Amino acid sequence: MTAQPSVQIRAARQDENAWIERYLSQTWGSATVVSRGAVHDASQLPAVVAVEGDEIVGLATFRFADDECELVTLDALRRREGIGSALLAHVGQEAARRGCRRMWLITTNDNVDAIHFYQRRGMRLVAIRPDAIDEARRIKPSIPEIGEYGIPIHDELEFELAIG
Repeated sequence: MTAQPSVQIRAARQDENAWIERYLSQTWGSATVVSRGAVHDASQLPAVVAVEGDEIVGLATFRFADDECELVTLDALRRREGIGSALLAHVGQEAARRGCRRMWLITTNDNVDAIHFYQRRGMRLVAIRPDAIDEARRIKPSIPEIGEYGIPIHDELEFELAIG
């Protein structure tokens, strides 16, 4: 599925920072994201937004380290319209432009829809970290214990897409 022609992907503007911080806090419990034991303030990371007219309909935050790009957050405010796919592709293109060898991300064992989404877009499951979310919960207590579909949340799943 591709994003509607009226949806544009672009770098987030500075005047959108307050919206991004509010959105991350509402959606993720806070702008703090823990992945592989590292703590990130996603509101301070590079971001791209999907916009339709004046409305933000999607957000991706990411970071670069060495020759890798970590996709820290990905949100489509409307599902099944290609917004998430367009954001993922845009970040992947930016990672390729910067010479990254891979783009990777962390999701949780309960996030069945994301697991499906990422695999359908060519990403591979490359690591499972048992109990990593239990450890992350010590840093970010707002991480729920029960997630989507009533599945207990315990483990990190790492997906990657080889670039170039």
